[in-house]
Amino acid sequence: MRICLRYAKNKDEAVEMINDGFMKVFMNIQKYDTERPFKAWLSTIMINTSIDYYRNRIKQIEMEELNGKHEMEDSENVLSHLNYEDLIRLVQKLSYAYRTVFNLFAIDGYSHEEISSMLSISVGTSKSNLFKARENLKKLLVEAPTHNQQ
Repeated sequence: MRICLRYAKNKDEAVEMINDGFMKVFMNIQKYDTERPFKAWLSTIMINTSIDYYRNRIKQIEMEELNGKHEMEDSENVLSHLNYEDLIRLVQKLSYAYRTVFNLFAIDGYSHEEISSMLSISVGTSKSNLFKARENLKKLLVEAPTHNQQ
């Protein structure tokens, strides 16, 4: 549920993603390699299902690519005082494009090259979206107190 919830705007969308993901798991269980960890296989399916969910529902997402390179700030400096629920709540407020790249890079550990391939975007767009996601998260941190700060 955590994986899908990170990509969804709300719990209802996450439940749809989970249902779709488990349908894929059951339909492809014969393809599972028992030599590899099941959790990693399941996580990959859920991530890809979450991405597919938006590909099927959003016809066009405008993504801007910056010409210059941005210096990426360390996300741990900005987000280190948040608990998991606070982080997810803030990430869910990001646009789909920013939320997806942030999740894949900062949480799931994919490189910009892998993200670009998965989402059919350029490496520059991936870096730009991550930069913008971090900037938006900083603004959200200032605007809304977390559970830890209340």
